[in-house]
Amino acid sequence: QVQLVESGGGLVQAGGSLSLSCAASGNIFSLYNMGWYRQAPGKQRELVAAITRGGTASYTGSVKGRFTISRDNAKNTMSLQMNSLEPQDTGVYYCNVITATPTGWTPSANYWGQGTQVTVSS
Repeated sequence: QVQLVESGGGLVQAGGSLSLSCAASGNIFSLYNMGWYRQAPGKQRELVAAITRGGTASYTGSVKGRFTISRDNAKNTMSLQMNSLEPQDTGVYYCNVITATPTGWTPSANYWGQGTQVTVSS
């Protein structure tokens, strides 16, 4: 069992930066592929960045080149460095365990946390 707690959100002006953190309980964090999801107001939750157990990262097109996902398996943490933020990056950000399927990454239904709010003003 893993519990995930997100932190680091806040209010920032367009062009600014924020760094989000995801802290995982338990000692099997290193076995999981992980992802950062974003839910913008009135929209469905979307995967913005993923990182495999081995550290291979991937990004959705709208954040590529601006966001960097990383993990520290020794500390059971994952981070999302967000630069050049845009108003459309506004939303609640969640971390979660993800599983590879033929149609792409699928989030676990069991590990959603409270998320952390990111608001980017124009």
